[in-house]
Amino acid sequence: MIPVPKLMLAMAFAATATSASAQQRPPFPADSVVIPLPYADYADLVLAAPTIVDATIRSVTRLKGPDAIGVAAGKARLYIEADVLALIRGTAALPPRIAYVVDVPVNARGQLPKLRKLRVLLFARPVPGNAALVQLVRPDAQRDWTPGADELTRRITQETLSPDAPPKVTGIGNAFHVTGDLPGSGETQIFLTTTDNRPVSLGIQRTQGEQPRWSVALSELVGEGAPPARDTLLWYRLACALPPALPDASIASLAESDAAIAREDYRLVIRSLGPCTR
Repeated sequence: MIPVPKLMLAMAFAATATSASAQQRPPFPADSVVIPLPYADYADLVLAAPTIVDATIRSVTRLKGPDAIGVAAGKARLYIEADVLALIRGTAALPPRIAYVVDVPVNARGQLPKLRKLRVLLFARPVPGNAALVQLVRPDAQRDWTPGADELTRRITQETLSPDAPPKVTGIGNAFHVTGDLPGSGETQIFLTTTDNRPVSLGIQRTQGEQPRWSVALSELVGEGAPPARDTLLWYRLACALPPALPDASIASLAESDAAIAREDYRLVIRSLGPCTR
């Protein structure tokens, strides 16, 4: 077993102990039913995890007493050692074997799931002072490895690290509507706020006799762009951050008729994006 000082062990399960109420997918082997993986759920993990590891569990030790304080009913706290197969994301190399702490569900008789030799994806952060120890970013940040989970994790990681990755959307700024020359025509522009002040805007075009069309622009060139494809980082930034309705403050300066159209156009965008399923 990797020798780990008590302080390091405490750091490794600090997030687990303080988040016992969070939902955790049981790490039992998946059945034969293929369920589409929720992009937003994996995007949450990738964005929170500076270290992502493909690994195989080598040994499992159940922690008790002071080391298991805060464990929720029906769960057990485990100290796990795993062999590293691949470092999917990380700024520093990992040793061949790492350790971490995780809370897992037990069955009605208090028995642990069979985890030894299970291949997993770990979404974690390094523990200062011990390269062989990592801390899971969430209680459910140990996921069963599957080809689909691996592909999705790597794809989101590439999107996140891309130089042109879309910024994090924090809210909605001002919105404007300009009525066109023909009845039923016009354009709505909705400017979004971001963490790094990079420009993001929504544009909704109305043409007489046609369905409204919308696009998203990631530059100062308003109207340059297209709707994002579902299950991409740009879709996630919008679908998982935008409020369900246009805030009154964003259209306070508009005439009521223009504000009503802006609200309707925004609803079109939200319907088109669909729910942020986690």
